[in-house]
Amino acid sequence: MDTNKKNREYISLLLDGEIPDTDQELAMAALGEPDGRQAWDIFNHIGDVLRAEATADLSPGFSERLAARLADEPTPTKRVAGSAEPAASSAVAAPR
Repeated sequence: MDTNKKNREYISLLLDGEIPDTDQELAMAALGEPDGRQAWDIFNHIGDVLRAEATADLSPGFSERLAARLADEPTPTKRVAGSAEPAASSAVAAPR
């Protein structure tokens, strides 16, 4: 188990107000570690950026042009390792 990853999950849940009561003590212990405090700072910064108002002045029609270009991009396909063919749909059951 990756302890740092689990601690970051606890901290993220704590910040989002979604941590179960049974995990609050673990989240607080994680905040007592340097990695936990760093995760707290990073997650808070991410939240601040996501909540900030857009300040960039985009040219008229930018969103529409971007959407059109994205629509023209090819859809990625999953490939089977060692094969040039796309993988079969997961809806098709493999023989038993």
